[in-house]
Amino acid sequence: MGMPEGSHRTDRSPNPERAFGLTLQRIRRERGVSQQRLADKSGYHRTYIGLLERGQKSPSLRTIFNVATALQVKPSRILKAVERAVGSTQSIGG
Repeated sequence: MGMPEGSHRTDRSPNPERAFGLTLQRIRRERGVSQQRLADKSGYHRTYIGLLERGQKSPSLRTIFNVATALQVKPSRILKAVERAVGSTQSIGG
């Protein structure tokens, strides 16, 4: 069975957690920051940073702000990239 009519998600579109993780990883690498350094600067454990980057954890709003601050980017930059990756009309519910 297919997706419900009107759904805009494709098999190529990552879910929000995966899109966040890919975005976080890309920005972190652009900044030349290791996972360990990001963990130290943001106050999270390196393992948690890895889980975020793999899309295995869903970040809270506070986490988004903390990692953005540690990477010296606006939280909105991260969220806009996630929105583009997922598709602005996709439902994120269950």
